[in-house]
Amino acid sequence: MYMNKKLPKVHIIATGGTISGIGANRLDYTQYSDTGNRYTIEQLIERIPEVKNVANLTYENLLATGSTNITPRDWLVIAERANTLLQDGIDGIVITHGTATLEETAYFLHLTIKSNKPVVLTGAMRPPSSISTDADINLLDAIRIASSGNAQNMGVMGVLNNQIHSAREIIKMNTLRVDTFQSNDLGFLGFVDSDGQVIFYRNSIKIHTYESEFSTQGLDQLPRVDIIVAYSGGDGLLIDAVKKNESQGLILAGFGSGTLPTVMKDSALELVKGGIPVVLASRSIMGRIVLTEKLRDEGFITCDNLSPQKARILLML
Repeated sequence: MYMNKKLPKVHIIATGGTISGIGANRLDYTQYSDTGNRYTIEQLIERIPEVKNVANLTYENLLATGSTNITPRDWLVIAERANTLLQDGIDGIVITHGTATLEETAYFLHLTIKSNKPVVLTGAMRPPSSISTDADINLLDAIRIASSGNAQNMGVMGVLNNQIHSAREIIKMNTLRVDTFQSNDLGFLGFVDSDGQVIFYRNSIKIHTYESEFSTQGLDQLPRVDIIVAYSGGDGLLIDAVKKNESQGLILAGFGSGTLPTVMKDSALELVKGGIPVVLASRSIMGRIVLTEKLRDEGFITCDNLSPQKARILLML
């Protein structure tokens, strides 16, 4: 590939997902994974020749899986590879990823990347083989962000639909629409605008990346932490199962402000008394969980405004 010494160096790590999918026809938006066919990252880059004016690219196909099958071990592999690359003179990294769990991988990296250089995750809601795919522009926008000096010190980001989200706040809100990713009630960080400019309007003030206390060095696995969602009539059955399966922590996604049916809470208290950390989160999308004096005395932990799945990642670390 042609190299322009004046342009930044961006490395792309491909992990699979819809952004690499090939459907049976141009209207295949839902069953493309059944074909078993995928674009390589080289083929995806060939679809956006405009990138030659943005960055010098290197790339690799690290994984090739739908993100429903991404595991904590995969997080460790991606983090190790990204940290190595960021020490080797790369100016920024783009990670292509399935959208189902993009927010989880992004948040794990947000806590474990040891660099102030931009790391950007992107994916697609419509495969490259379909009419009106978002794969091409999402990949180009991600490369633009990873190439931008404005993106340094912003932590790990997710970009889709021209919007730049902090890994801490990004969440998938819709099953099929291209504007599925939002940033709760806090708003996104900025845009890649129609003229190709990368523009930020705020940053993420929570500790992340090189300021984080967490490290993956020497780790080959993470502790098991489970999530249980509260529902009307819920009892202690699932919580008791957590106690038996050697989980090392539990996230309880309660109603609204984190409240639970009495029977569920009583079972959770038994876990706390047994030394297993229990974090109270909410099945509601927005808002924080308040650590009341009573909850503190009972030994519970609250998740601030993290989603249950991101509270799980934080507890695993």
